[in-house]
Amino acid sequence: MDLISQIVERAKANKQRIVLPEATEERTLRAADQVLADGVADLILLGNPEVIMNSAKEWGLANIEKATIIDPENHEKKQEYAELLCELRKKKGMTMEEAQKLVVNPLYLGCLIIKAGNADGQLAGAQNTTGNVLRPALQIIKTAPGITCVSGAMLLITKATELGDNGVVVMGDVAVTPVPDANQLAQIAVCTARTAQAVAGIDPRVAMLSFSTKGSAKHEDVDKVVEALGMAKEMAPDLKIDGELQADAALVEKVGQSKAPGSEIAGKANVLVAPRLEVGNIGYKLVERLGHATAVGPILQGIARPVNDLSRGCSIEDIYKMVAITATQAIAAKEQK
Repeated sequence: MDLISQIVERAKANKQRIVLPEATEERTLRAADQVLADGVADLILLGNPEVIMNSAKEWGLANIEKATIIDPENHEKKQEYAELLCELRKKKGMTMEEAQKLVVNPLYLGCLIIKAGNADGQLAGAQNTTGNVLRPALQIIKTAPGITCVSGAMLLITKATELGDNGVVVMGDVAVTPVPDANQLAQIAVCTARTAQAVAGIDPRVAMLSFSTKGSAKHEDVDKVVEALGMAKEMAPDLKIDGELQADAALVEKVGQSKAPGSEIAGKANVLVAPRLEVGNIGYKLVERLGHATAVGPILQGIARPVNDLSRGCSIEDIYKMVAITATQAIAAKEQK
């Protein structure tokens, strides 16, 4: 069974309640129909119920009626959620009038449903920017305990089965924080390791990447990676992690033994932590295009409950996969409580 199938099966075995705030969007609704048909998750669809059901009928989607459909403009908990939002943001000066206006925004409503304990995760982005998806999540759900930095991991499924974990590598940050400081980089390392466990089901072996291996080059960027390594070890003492390592020293056993003898990670890494966003983003796209790897994500991490962001160019299959991934993150978040 391939990794994506394993993720789907884990989601089916412990069904979570996932909110789709863009339920009137065609790809999202078609993916939702398949998710419901396969029993991958229980879905909460946000949008005008008449529009959703008419679209489902037009497109021959027979399973949408299995979902919970909530009209952001008119539902029984509208005032309750407005009061919750006002309370959460009162220190920022939010008034009830402002909260009542925001609560009809599906992205805000979805996060409020999660905050109130009535859903387990959210997936959006087919119609919205990353900033629009993240803003309500950070304002309402907030970051996980001990985490101040949100980041994005990419699941890379390659044909190079001798590398990573049978060809699977998880890479972060590829999506959110452009130039992390040492503390943020440490958080990204720990969060990416947790994503590897929760989503890919692998025992993480984390490499902090650099253009230097164990002091082979001197530069302030290398110093930052070394400092981040120490912080990550303090944050997660049981984590298998090492650095700084060049990419070949992290992945290829012969090179790792030569450049970093004695390291338990060198040549065996299955989690790669890029020193800055441009490295991670460029790196995963090169692997995807030149290496013909399957790239799944980005998987947002660091939020107290999973909220994931789609590319606006996403496919129905992408949405389906990300619902399953969001569900597995939700399962892991509950287990960590």
